[in-house]
Amino acid sequence: MKQNLTSLLALALVSGSAFSQTPAPEPESTLAFNVGAVSEYRYRGISQSRLQPALQGGADYAHKSGLYVGAWASSIKWIKDAGATDGSLEVDIYGGYKGAAGDVAYDVGFLRYEYVGNKYGNVSGFGNANTDEVYGALTFGVVTAKYSYSTSNLFGNLNSKGSYYADISANLDLGEGYSLTPHVGYQYVKNAPLGSYTDYSLTLTKDLGDGLAGTAMWVNTNADPAFGYITPSKKSTGKAALVVGLKYTF
Repeated sequence: MKQNLTSLLALALVSGSAFSQTPAPEPESTLAFNVGAVSEYRYRGISQSRLQPALQGGADYAHKSGLYVGAWASSIKWIKDAGATDGSLEVDIYGGYKGAAGDVAYDVGFLRYEYVGNKYGNVSGFGNANTDEVYGALTFGVVTAKYSYSTSNLFGNLNSKGSYYADISANLDLGEGYSLTPHVGYQYVKNAPLGSYTDYSLTLTKDLGDGLAGTAMWVNTNADPAFGYITPSKKSTGKAALVVGLKYTF
Protein backbone atom coordinates (compact mmCIF):
# COMPACT_ATOMS: atom_id res chain seq x y z
CA MET A 1 0.00 0.00 0.00
CA LYS A 2 2.88 2.34 0.88
CA GLN A 3 4.53 1.57 -2.47
CA ASN A 4 1.31 2.30 -4.36
CA LEU A 5 0.90 5.64 -2.52
CA THR A 6 4.49 6.58 -3.38
CA SER A 7 3.88 5.73 -7.03
CA LEU A 8 0.71 7.82 -7.11
CA LEU A 9 2.54 10.81 -5.60
CA ALA A 10 5.35 10.48 -8.14
CA LEU A 11 2.84 10.26 -10.98
CA ALA A 12 1.07 13.37 -9.69
CA LEU A 13 4.35 15.31 -9.54
CA VAL A 14 5.30 14.26 -13.07
CA SER A 15 1.84 15.13 -14.38
CA GLY A 16 1.93 18.50 -12.63
CA SER A 17 5.33 19.23 -14.14
CA ALA A 18 4.06 18.32 -17.59
CA PHE A 19 1.03 20.54 -17.22
CA SER A 20 3.15 23.44 -15.96
CA GLN A 21 5.27 23.24 -19.11
CA THR A 22 2.30 23.31 -21.50
CA PRO A 23 2.71 26.46 -23.64
CA ALA A 24 0.06 29.15 -23.36
CA PRO A 25 -2.43 29.11 -26.24
CA GLU A 26 -1.80 31.58 -29.06
CA PRO A 27 -3.91 34.72 -28.58
CA GLU A 28 -6.61 35.39 -31.15
CA SER A 29 -5.11 38.80 -31.82
CA THR A 30 -2.55 41.30 -30.58
CA LEU A 31 -2.55 45.09 -30.37
CA ALA A 32 0.69 47.01 -29.91
CA PHE A 33 1.62 50.68 -29.78
CA ASN A 34 4.94 52.44 -30.33
CA VAL A 35 6.38 55.90 -29.85
CA GLY A 36 9.84 57.16 -30.68
CA ALA A 37 12.19 59.82 -31.91
CA VAL A 38 14.96 59.86 -34.51
CA SER A 39 17.79 62.30 -35.16
CA GLU A 40 16.50 62.44 -38.75
CA TYR A 41 13.59 60.77 -40.55
CA ARG A 42 14.93 58.93 -43.60
CA TYR A 43 12.59 57.04 -45.92
CA ARG A 44 14.05 55.05 -48.79
CA GLY A 45 17.26 56.89 -48.07
CA ILE A 46 15.82 60.42 -48.48
CA SER A 47 15.41 62.78 -45.53
CA GLN A 48 11.78 63.67 -44.89
CA SER A 49 12.62 66.05 -42.03
CA ARG A 50 15.15 68.48 -43.55
CA LEU A 51 18.05 66.51 -41.98
CA GLN A 52 16.56 67.31 -38.55
CA PRO A 53 14.95 65.26 -35.72
CA ALA A 54 11.42 63.84 -35.98
CA LEU A 55 8.82 62.44 -33.59
CA GLN A 56 7.03 59.24 -34.56
CA GLY A 57 4.44 56.76 -33.31
CA GLY A 58 2.03 54.07 -34.40
CA ALA A 59 -0.30 51.18 -33.62
CA ASP A 60 -0.50 47.64 -35.02
CA TYR A 61 -3.26 45.04 -34.82
CA ALA A 62 -2.59 41.45 -35.92
CA HIS A 63 -4.94 38.45 -36.02
CA LYS A 64 -3.58 34.92 -35.73
CA SER A 65 -5.08 34.14 -39.14
CA GLY A 66 -2.35 36.35 -40.66
CA LEU A 67 -4.45 39.46 -41.27
CA TYR A 68 -3.11 42.76 -39.93
CA VAL A 69 -3.79 46.50 -40.03
CA GLY A 70 -1.88 49.45 -38.67
CA ALA A 71 -1.19 53.15 -38.69
CA TRP A 72 2.03 55.10 -38.19
CA ALA A 73 2.79 58.83 -38.14
CA SER A 74 5.84 61.09 -38.28
CA SER A 75 6.58 64.78 -38.35
CA ILE A 76 7.96 65.90 -41.75
CA LYS A 77 9.26 69.05 -43.45
CA TRP A 78 9.82 68.17 -47.12
CA ILE A 79 6.40 69.31 -48.35
CA LYS A 80 6.73 72.81 -46.92
CA ASP A 81 10.35 72.92 -48.06
CA ALA A 82 9.08 72.49 -51.65
CA GLY A 83 7.02 75.66 -51.29
CA ALA A 84 3.67 74.31 -50.07
CA THR A 85 1.68 76.26 -47.48
CA ASP A 86 0.85 73.21 -45.34
CA GLY A 87 1.86 69.59 -44.82
CA SER A 88 3.85 68.83 -41.65
CA LEU A 89 2.53 65.37 -40.81
CA GLU A 90 2.74 62.00 -42.56
CA VAL A 91 0.24 59.30 -41.59
CA ASP A 92 0.69 55.82 -43.08
CA ILE A 93 -2.33 53.50 -43.03
CA TYR A 94 -1.76 49.89 -44.05
CA GLY A 95 -3.22 46.42 -44.02
CA GLY A 96 -2.34 43.03 -45.38
CA TYR A 97 -1.88 39.32 -44.87
CA LYS A 98 1.13 37.31 -43.71
CA GLY A 99 1.59 33.60 -44.21
CA ALA A 100 4.08 30.92 -45.16
CA ALA A 101 4.57 28.31 -47.86
CA GLY A 102 7.10 25.79 -46.62
CA ASP A 103 10.27 27.63 -45.59
CA VAL A 104 9.24 30.85 -47.33
CA ALA A 105 7.20 33.48 -45.50
CA TYR A 106 5.20 35.99 -47.49
CA ASP A 107 3.54 39.35 -46.84
CA VAL A 108 1.14 41.15 -49.19
CA GLY A 109 -0.72 44.36 -48.53
CA PHE A 110 -1.75 47.93 -49.25
CA LEU A 111 -0.22 51.16 -47.93
CA ARG A 112 -1.65 54.68 -48.02
CA TYR A 113 0.67 57.65 -47.37
CA GLU A 114 -1.54 60.48 -46.15
CA TYR A 115 0.09 63.90 -45.86
CA VAL A 116 -2.43 65.63 -43.65
CA GLY A 117 -3.67 68.93 -45.09
CA ASN A 118 -0.88 69.02 -47.66
CA LYS A 119 -0.97 71.82 -50.22
CA TYR A 120 1.72 70.25 -52.41
CA GLY A 121 -0.68 70.32 -55.36
CA ASN A 122 -0.52 74.12 -55.24
CA VAL A 123 3.20 74.04 -56.02
CA SER A 124 3.85 74.45 -59.74
CA GLY A 125 4.73 71.16 -61.43
CA PHE A 126 3.48 68.89 -58.63
CA GLY A 127 0.25 67.16 -57.61
CA ASN A 128 -1.19 66.11 -54.29
CA ALA A 129 1.46 64.26 -52.29
CA ASN A 130 -0.87 61.52 -50.99
CA THR A 131 0.24 58.15 -52.39
CA ASP A 132 -1.17 54.61 -52.63
CA GLU A 133 0.99 51.50 -52.97
CA VAL A 134 0.51 47.74 -53.05
CA TYR A 135 3.38 45.55 -51.91
CA GLY A 136 4.59 42.00 -51.67
CA ALA A 137 7.52 40.52 -49.74
CA LEU A 138 9.18 37.11 -49.48
CA THR A 139 11.40 36.02 -46.59
CA PHE A 140 13.71 33.00 -46.66
CA GLY A 141 15.92 32.54 -43.63
CA VAL A 142 17.31 35.95 -42.69
CA VAL A 143 16.79 37.52 -46.14
CA THR A 144 13.71 39.50 -47.22
CA ALA A 145 12.98 40.82 -50.73
CA LYS A 146 10.15 43.31 -51.22
CA TYR A 147 8.46 45.06 -54.15
CA SER A 148 6.18 48.10 -53.79
CA TYR A 149 4.13 49.44 -56.72
CA SER A 150 2.37 52.81 -56.79
CA THR A 151 -1.26 52.77 -57.90
CA SER A 152 -1.36 56.56 -57.82
CA ASN A 153 1.09 59.37 -58.53
CA LEU A 154 4.17 58.90 -56.36
CA PHE A 155 4.61 61.57 -53.66
CA GLY A 156 3.24 64.37 -55.83
CA ASN A 157 5.23 63.66 -59.00
CA LEU A 158 2.88 64.11 -61.94
CA ASN A 159 2.30 61.17 -64.34
CA SER A 160 4.24 58.85 -62.03
CA LYS A 161 1.59 56.17 -61.47
CA GLY A 162 3.34 52.82 -61.94
CA SER A 163 6.53 53.82 -60.13
CA TYR A 164 8.06 51.13 -57.91
CA TYR A 165 10.52 50.49 -55.12
CA ALA A 166 12.42 47.18 -54.96
CA ASP A 167 14.65 46.30 -52.04
CA ILE A 168 16.41 43.46 -50.27
CA SER A 169 17.55 43.25 -46.67
CA ALA A 170 18.77 40.77 -44.08
CA ASN A 171 18.15 40.51 -40.34
CA LEU A 172 21.27 39.21 -38.60
CA ASP A 173 21.05 38.24 -34.91
CA LEU A 174 24.36 39.14 -33.24
CA GLY A 175 23.35 37.94 -29.79
CA GLU A 176 23.16 39.87 -26.51
CA GLY A 177 20.15 41.77 -27.84
CA TYR A 178 21.97 43.15 -30.90
CA SER A 179 20.89 42.73 -34.51
CA LEU A 180 22.34 44.05 -37.77
CA THR A 181 20.29 44.86 -40.89
CA PRO A 182 22.05 45.54 -44.22
CA HIS A 183 19.74 46.95 -46.89
CA VAL A 184 19.81 48.08 -50.51
CA GLY A 185 16.89 49.45 -52.52
CA TYR A 186 16.07 51.06 -55.85
CA GLN A 187 13.38 53.74 -56.29
CA TYR A 188 12.10 54.06 -59.85
CA VAL A 189 10.07 57.19 -60.56
CA LYS A 190 8.10 56.78 -63.78
CA ASN A 191 8.50 59.57 -66.35
CA ALA A 192 11.18 61.22 -64.18
CA PRO A 193 14.63 59.76 -64.92
CA LEU A 194 16.40 62.21 -62.60
CA GLY A 195 14.16 61.11 -59.74
CA SER A 196 15.23 57.47 -59.74
CA TYR A 197 18.04 56.43 -57.39
CA THR A 198 19.58 53.66 -55.28
CA ASP A 199 19.83 53.75 -51.50
CA TYR A 200 21.98 51.77 -49.06
CA SER A 201 21.86 51.40 -45.30
CA LEU A 202 23.28 49.41 -42.41
CA THR A 203 21.29 49.45 -39.16
CA LEU A 204 22.45 48.25 -35.74
CA THR A 205 19.61 47.65 -33.26
CA LYS A 206 19.93 47.04 -29.53
CA ASP A 207 17.05 45.57 -27.52
CA LEU A 208 17.26 47.49 -24.23
CA GLY A 209 14.48 45.49 -22.57
CA ASP A 210 10.98 46.38 -21.37
CA GLY A 211 9.90 47.35 -24.90
CA LEU A 212 12.70 49.85 -25.45
CA ALA A 213 15.06 49.62 -28.46
CA GLY A 214 17.83 51.86 -29.76
CA THR A 215 19.06 52.07 -33.36
CA ALA A 216 22.04 53.49 -35.22
CA MET A 217 21.78 53.56 -39.02
CA TRP A 218 24.34 54.58 -41.60
CA VAL A 219 22.52 55.54 -44.81
CA ASN A 220 23.52 56.86 -48.23
CA THR A 221 22.02 57.28 -51.73
CA ASN A 222 23.01 58.39 -55.21
CA ALA A 223 19.90 60.59 -55.49
CA ASP A 224 20.41 63.60 -57.76
CA PRO A 225 19.90 66.92 -55.89
CA ALA A 226 18.93 68.48 -59.22
CA PHE A 227 15.62 66.58 -59.05
CA GLY A 228 14.72 68.35 -55.83
CA TYR A 229 16.33 66.12 -53.23
CA ILE A 230 17.62 69.19 -51.37
CA THR A 231 16.76 71.36 -48.38
CA PRO A 232 16.00 75.11 -48.68
CA SER A 233 19.66 75.70 -47.79
CA LYS A 234 20.69 73.51 -50.78
CA LYS A 235 21.90 70.53 -48.73
CA SER A 236 21.34 67.11 -50.28
CA THR A 237 18.58 65.14 -48.54
CA GLY A 238 20.08 61.91 -49.84
CA LYS A 239 23.63 62.42 -48.61
CA ALA A 240 25.43 59.96 -46.32
CA ALA A 241 24.44 60.27 -42.68
CA LEU A 242 24.37 58.49 -39.32
CA VAL A 243 20.83 58.39 -37.95
CA VAL A 244 20.15 57.35 -34.34
CA GLY A 245 16.77 56.59 -32.81
CA LEU A 246 14.94 55.35 -29.72
CA LYS A 247 11.59 53.52 -29.77
CA TYR A 248 9.29 52.24 -27.03
CA THR A 249 6.78 49.49 -27.87
CA PHE A 250 3.95 48.61 -25.49
